[in-house]
Amino acid sequence: MTQQETAPAGPTEWTVPGQVGVGPWPGGPAAWPDDERYDPDLLEHGDRRNVVDAYRYWRRDAVAADLAARAHPFHVGIENFGHDHNIGTVVRTANAFAAAGVHIVGRRRWNRRGAMVTDRYQQIHHHAEVAGLVRFATEHRLAVVAVDNTPGAVPLETARLPRRCVLLFGQEGPGLTDEARAAASLVCSIAQFGSTRSINAGVAAGIAMHAWIRVHADLVKAW
Repeated sequence: MTQQETAPAGPTEWTVPGQVGVGPWPGGPAAWPDDERYDPDLLEHGDRRNVVDAYRYWRRDAVAADLAARAHPFHVGIENFGHDHNIGTVVRTANAFAAAGVHIVGRRRWNRRGAMVTDRYQQIHHHAEVAGLVRFATEHRLAVVAVDNTPGAVPLETARLPRRCVLLFGQEGPGLTDEARAAASLVCSIAQFGSTRSINAGVAAGIAMHAWIRVHADLVKAW
């Protein structure tokens, strides 16, 4: 059975103009699906969360478990030594592209507003230092790919990203630390054509993740 076939038979936000999310399951409790993935409270009162229709009415842990089972074999890492406000955007985008995990290096606290609650479903790891992320990558056979516009970097547009990898980004402004660049087996840059020296770290992460998707993802499985 495909993921699309598990979508509820009730209303969707795409068929009810102006509605955010969906209302109670049609037909009342007698019509509720006999499936432990569904949350009785959501079935009764409706589901207004920011999730695709296939996950409507599902319990939070059921959504997280299904995402983990469907995850792509790439991870995303971002340094947080200066409390970067782009991390929420990185987490949300990683969720959209089904990254296996997001790794925050440095400060544990980060602004979750930009994540739009996707951090509830996404595997998130914390490492106090870059060395911790490197150990994780080694244990899980993941190549570390640094994304930073530095001399000698390979253009992302022509690079062949490894299937199993961690895409590692620096914080806004200073970019990646020397330790992070030294740990990478590949350093990629994103082509720019304007006057600015750098682009937003959240945007850069989205560009790099999509570059991985274009090479390795099975697009038949996309929503």
